[in-house]
Amino acid sequence: MSKIYLLNEQKFENVENLEVFDIEFINFNIDLKKYDALVFTSKNAVYSLDKNNKDWKNIPSYLIAQKTANIAKNLGANIAFIGESGHGNDFAYELIPHLKEKKVLYIKALKTVSDLPNILKGNNIDLDEVIAYKTTCNHKEPIILEKNSTIIFTSPSSVECFFKKYSWDNSFKAISIGKTTANFLPKNINSKISDITSVEECVKIALKNSFKK
Repeated sequence: MSKIYLLNEQKFENVENLEVFDIEFINFNIDLKKYDALVFTSKNAVYSLDKNNKDWKNIPSYLIAQKTANIAKNLGANIAFIGESGHGNDFAYELIPHLKEKKVLYIKALKTVSDLPNILKGNNIDLDEVIAYKTTCNHKEPIILEKNSTIIFTSPSSVECFFKKYSWDNSFKAISIGKTTANFLPKNINSKISDITSVEECVKIALKNSFKK
């Protein structure tokens, strides 16, 4: 069986973790009482807000995908909506009819790649943003990657940090968790994009090896 490298910390049988970035939660103070809705596009945004202000559980949460929603639910969230597309820009358009006449807070990373805030604001959604976490490439020593390996990219940051450490071998295969992540890959790399925005689904694809080079 060829090697499967997953670019985050989640553990799966027959998959090797290749952690190339670190997540740092940011401390912030914010009055949540003025908001009618909270928007999350990642689990790290959920974790960070929970760390900073427990009052968020009283406010309806709008979450990009089921996996993120499950994490929020386990923390006691008031879940109002779960996106179907799993992709940032598409999620924004899904949200528009649900957020009309609401004061909305988007909990986000320092660096984001989707156009979600501009899409919502452009459709007259009253939106504020708060930076809750940041991603930085770590300084772990690179390892020798086996030929014919499958690399699972879980975010644009994983793409950026991978290519700061490693060169792409033509024998490698790529799987991307979503369209945004795939778009960050070099143009010469053809990746399989998971239909469901979850690491578990990416791993299933890799284990089945059900994609074309």
